[in-house]
Amino acid sequence: MATEAIAMTAPPTGVGGATEPQKKNRIQVSNTKKPLFFYVNLAKRYIQQHNEVELSALGMAITTVVTIAEILKNNGLATEKKVLTSTVGMKDENKGRFIQKAKIEIVLGKSEKFDSLMTAAAPPASDAAAKEKE
Repeated sequence: MATEAIAMTAPPTGVGGATEPQKKNRIQVSNTKKPLFFYVNLAKRYIQQHNEVELSALGMAITTVVTIAEILKNNGLATEKKVLTSTVGMKDENKGRFIQKAKIEIVLGKSEKFDSLMTAAAPPASDAAAKEKE
């Protein structure tokens, strides 16, 4: 499921049409494909696995990335490491002309309280499951 989020969008192209290597901890966010908390929960999982996550978006999805980052920071799960903004040249599918799109990349690191907050938020094992183990 984690790879599904990465594979949903094509990797951005750099100068000369060369593609950037796909990072294991990068989430490319879309406004239309998945709900906001899908990305929030995916980012939590990536932070757990890799100790940091890179959230990336183009155009109108930038506000979604900022919202995801703020949710994680305000809940004490992540700290902001780096914020990069740029423009990316691409061909407009409808009009066939070359356009510039805004791009943002936010790198979040694991907070000191991450592990304790995640264990506190984990649902307790049900009584039935506990009795089966005995």
